[in-house]
This record gives sequence, structure tokens and C-alpha cells, in this order.
Amino acid sequence: MKILSLFVLPCFAAEATYKIWWYSSGRSRIPFLGNVYVSDVIACMLELCSWLYRTSVFFLMCVLFRLICHLQILRLQDFARVFQVESDVEAVLKEHLRIRRHLRIISHRNRVFILFALMIVTASQFASLLSTTRSRADVNIFTAGELALCSMTLVAGLLVLLRSATKITHKAQAITCIAAKWHVCATIDSFESNDPADTPRIQIGGGGGGGTPRPFPSGANDESDGSEAGDEDDDVDNTRLIPAYANSTISFHKRQALVIYFENNRAGISVYGFMLDRTSLNTIFMIEMSLVLWLLGKTIGIS
Repeated sequence: MKILSLFVLPCFAAEATYKIWWYSSGRSRIPFLGNVYVSDVIACMLELCSWLYRTSVFFLMCVLFRLICHLQILRLQDFARVFQVESDVEAVLKEHLRIRRHLRIISHRNRVFILFALMIVTASQFASLLSTTRSRADVNIFTAGELALCSMTLVAGLLVLLRSATKITHKAQAITCIAAKWHVCATIDSFESNDPADTPRIQIGGGGGGGTPRPFPSGANDESDGSEAGDEDDDVDNTRLIPAYANSTISFHKRQALVIYFENNRAGISVYGFMLDRTSLNTIFMIEMSLVLWLLGKTIGIS
């Protein structure tokens, strides 16, 4: 409710201010109740109620979708902790299949809304751009103000939808990186533990013996790198090494099969087969920009 109020109330305040100014300036003179002032007050209240209802319903759907995605992100963060403890491959696989199923259900239940929101917002914005940039357009504060407020609400809701879908897709696909890192750490640890004691080793160190310094020092720098990574690091997106708990109970082939499964079965939010990730977001932006430039080239001559 707090997020919904954060989006709706500022837009409603701007819309109410604009409508009150619009009616008080004398742009509407339809005395359908006999009295001009009473008619304007009633018409203004009805328009504001209609706008508030339409905008609240649209933003409510966007906020609910954002909440669902945030809950799934919390679940993915909890799932990422299985690689930090001794876990069974079968249990990890079953949990990932359950997460993929839930994400597929979320995609199927919201794909129509996401697709229609993208199409309606795109069509409305291009209609607004065409009506304000054509050669015989009558552009003034009365018409441009309404278009600006409507565009702000629609674009803000669409950005909430796309950002939520892109974020959960990125988190779901980051599980592949964690599984690969888990596999590498466990393999390295198993090789180090299986080395015989009499195997000759090359002395690499930067002490007083004149040895060659290590090209990639480890130790204290790992903590500093983790602290400089920013607030985006969590159990899903991080650059920390994973303790190798798997080498004693899970074989190399099982870990390799799990990593290959993650690489070929990426989870996330999709719309009719198209995954909503950062690449898709960049593609949508470039298509929208190309259409805008094409329309401006047809109306005001930008080439």
C-alpha cells in the first residue's frame, strides 16, 4: 500500500491541480445542471474519480507484480545458500525445478498484462507524439498538460513491470554462475587434498628469499574486493569463493551434470517464449528509439 501511494498520490495531486486550473480558466462551459459553476465542480470531481480509479487499478497490478517478483527473489537468495553447505545434487535439482515451475506460472498469468501494457503504452505515446509534432497541431498548455500527466503514469507503471521482470530473470540466471563457481571450488579442493605428500612443488612467494611474487594474491584482498562491490551483492550476485563441502560426498560427474543442467535450463520471466532479461530490455529500448526517430522524421523532418 505504501508503494502504491508513493506512485499514485503525487500523480493524483498533479492531475487535481491541472483539472482545477483547467475548469477555473473557463475552458469548459457546459451547464448541464443549469448552473455553470456547479456543473464544472461536478464534472471536475467525476473526472478526478475516474482518473484515480483507472490509475489505481493499473498501478495496483504493477505493484502486485513487483511484490511477486520480490518474493521470488528472496526465495532465490535462500536457494543460493545450498551451495554454501553440504547438499545433495538431487535435492538441489528438485528445488530448482520447483522454482522454475513457479516462475513459469507467474509468466503465464502475467504475460498478457505485460504484453498489452507494452503495446498500449507504446501506442499511446506515439499517438501523443504525433498529435503534438504534426504541422497542423494545436499545441497549448491545455492539451499538452493532459498528455504529459497521462504519459508519466503509463511510462512509470511500464518501467515498474519491466524492471521487476528483468531483475528476477537476472537473479534466476545468476544461479548458473554460482553452481559453476561451486563446482570449480570443489574440484580444486579435491585435487589439492588428493595430492601425495612427496610431490615436488614450485616455491612461489614474495618473501625475503627472492622468489617470484604471486600474480593474483589472495587473502586480505578478498574482503576488500567484497566490500567495494557495492550494495548489490547478495547470496545470488557476489564474487566470494564458496567453501568446498561437496568433494567428500558429491562426485565430479554429478556436479558437472548439475552445472550443464543449469546452463541449458535458464529460469526467468518470459512473455510467449521471449525471456525478459537485460538483453531484451535493450532491444525494446532500441526499437522504441527507432520508432521515435522515424516518426519525428516524418513530422518535423529529423533525419
